[in-house]
Amino acid sequence: MDWANSTVLVTGGAGFIGSHLVDELLRRDADVVVADDLSRGSLENIDHVVDDIDLRPVDLTTQTGALRATEGVDHVFHLAASVGGIHYIQRENVGGLTPSVLMNQQLLEAARINDVETFLFASSACIYRQEHDELNRFSEEQAIPADPHSTYGWAKVLGEVACQAYHDDCDIDTAMVRIFNCYGPRESLDPDSSHVIPSLCRKVIEEPDGGSIELFGDGTQERGFIYVTDLVNGMIRTIESKADGDPINLGNGQEVVTINELAETIIEISGKDISIEHDLSMPTGTDKYAADTAKMEQALDWSPTTTLESGLSDVYEWAAEELDAKDQAFAEVTSE
Repeated sequence: MDWANSTVLVTGGAGFIGSHLVDELLRRDADVVVADDLSRGSLENIDHVVDDIDLRPVDLTTQTGALRATEGVDHVFHLAASVGGIHYIQRENVGGLTPSVLMNQQLLEAARINDVETFLFASSACIYRQEHDELNRFSEEQAIPADPHSTYGWAKVLGEVACQAYHDDCDIDTAMVRIFNCYGPRESLDPDSSHVIPSLCRKVIEEPDGGSIELFGDGTQERGFIYVTDLVNGMIRTIESKADGDPINLGNGQEVVTINELAETIIEISGKDISIEHDLSMPTGTDKYAADTAKMEQALDWSPTTTLESGLSDVYEWAAEELDAKDQAFAEVTSE
């Protein structure tokens, strides 16, 4: 795929994953369009490239917004979705279903009308349903029959079905990636909505030496985490070589850790003496899951390269700088 002569749309391009994808596409000399209503994304994430992109703040749940976003576009990476933290995806809610379904449908139809060549849909590991008490290493075929635990997961299932239909019935090559536990700089540090790694980093950064941090549940939940730049490269590799209407996992199945081990590693990176306590009354998400990456490795001839320890060190350093900058800004405001 000739990125240097392509116009590429990234929906949700001001978000965590989207902004890193924008960076990589620009490095490949693509003309990049970002469609983002900034409801969850932030201009801070793309401020360093804002002069190099075409920012279209449209409502992707509408036909008008989707058509405007895809106008003049060759390829689409559709990352935008209605999403939140663990409290969000565990409850059944219309807010986790309707906006995402509308965006998926409007964008696919707009892509058809505007003659988009390839369309990648960012699906999720949330489409899988936990089956047993051992480590669930989900392979692609386990998504059928569909039985996700949240409306967010159902929105992803419906998005995949739509992508398969447009691939079969229209002249659009579609790709689907089921993302497993991505992490990295620019994730939300908001305690009410952040994912586990930025949440733990914030807790450790803000806890004084000799203190303790609290984990949801007993900490034995197991996960495999993929660093954001690895994920971005995997997404680009997928749209280049596997836009065949068939979904694929994107994750790191090699370094699976418990949440306790994750917290211990972050504490070690901090250099502090901090203990771990557990709140058994709080939601924990699926007990154990990781990606079966056999299909990914074979189809893409690719696998992640960033080690968990290296990635966590980068995120911890970034989070510390972000929180320090916010503290300084607050101090300046309150002293005026």
